[in-house]
Amino acid sequence: MESLIDKFFSRTSNLDYVTKNIKKISIDTEVDKLFDAINSFSDESELRYVGGCIRKIINKEKVDDIDLATNLTPADVSQALKKNNINFYETGIEHGTITAVINNQKFEITSLRKDVVTDGRHAKIEFSNDWREDASRRDFSINSIYSDKEGNLFDPYEGRQDVLAGKIKFIGDAEKRIKEDYLRIVRYVRFFLKYSKNKHDPRILKKIKINLDGIKNLSSERLLDELRKIIRSNGLENISKDKESVELLRLIFPQILKINSFEKLNEISKKIYLEADFSFLLAVMIIDNTDNADYFIYKFNISKKDQKRIKYLDNFYKSKVNKNTFTEKNLVKKIYFDGKESVLDILNYKILTSKKIDQKLIDLKNTFENKDLPKFPIETKNLMQEYDLVEGKTLGKKLKLLEEFWVNNDFNISKDQIDRIVRN
Repeated sequence: MESLIDKFFSRTSNLDYVTKNIKKISIDTEVDKLFDAINSFSDESELRYVGGCIRKIINKEKVDDIDLATNLTPADVSQALKKNNINFYETGIEHGTITAVINNQKFEITSLRKDVVTDGRHAKIEFSNDWREDASRRDFSINSIYSDKEGNLFDPYEGRQDVLAGKIKFIGDAEKRIKEDYLRIVRYVRFFLKYSKNKHDPRILKKIKINLDGIKNLSSERLLDELRKIIRSNGLENISKDKESVELLRLIFPQILKINSFEKLNEISKKIYLEADFSFLLAVMIIDNTDNADYFIYKFNISKKDQKRIKYLDNFYKSKVNKNTFTEKNLVKKIYFDGKESVLDILNYKILTSKKIDQKLIDLKNTFENKDLPKFPIETKNLMQEYDLVEGKTLGKKLKLLEEFWVNNDFNISKDQIDRIVRN
């Protein structure tokens, strides 16, 4: 059970916007089933919302994921879910996280923890039943806010007040927290760009810069995931207003040469930015007509699919590109050979990186968004029957010549033209 100090000094009962929207989560999702399963497990057991979802509600943002914390161990969480016929899988069991799945909705449930040993990359943890102890190991005050399903906050580090005031405040000694996990440097930049209404504290910046070498010890996967979150938080839109964050990001990700690409976007470009996925936006920031994109791909663990996509754009813009390149006739050939996504990437990249609105490019984009892939009209079996051809190199060569002629002839080919090419 909670202590009297917990009840009277750390909780706030808020009949306001925050409470209303915390309660609304129960209406919009299946989370009530989890609260019932955990809270009824024993007299001591309790489940609370934690972190991002509470922070976003306070800041009047859309809640797109729900994180939960409990004073049960992972083994007991599993038992409680099984007892209530709730499906789950052990996503990060070594860190105390179990993911429950109800009607295709996923909810991460993490047991309260305390750090035993930290090395700047990972922490050896023990499970706890102390909410304040769990809060004390979190990075920033704005991430250490908990709530029951009725909207009663447990906020020992005044995170709600800091969200509203736009303060990014480390819990405890900043340098100690950074040395526990150097990824907190990147997370500091992300939250500062997203939430801060103040200037950087020079003392915090100094401690961050002193410890920047620790970034080298982090895995490329963790760094890339944090960069993805920075981009998706739309924090880069206003980055020109914060030269200190620019400096830090350039030191952490030196290959992100065009980090200012998303500032001062016009209406069309901003729509592309908001709708684009991470790999495309990453390409915009690293392609610069040198081997920079190749080096970034080598350094970071990017999927083969994303590598191929970035390299396609990189190679295209390293070729001789001019205004005559962007015609429907030229691009329809590319959509046939390279696919619709590749052509739309070419156009979106050009629009997003152009200072002025080019209506011709916008019209091309609209055309290709609704354009079907041309279909080669000649079937192999019909060609074999009509011209007495057999499978092999000769047939392959004829088909390739026919396809090339058809594409270069604006996707048209007559019977006489087929005869001439096949019989030649």
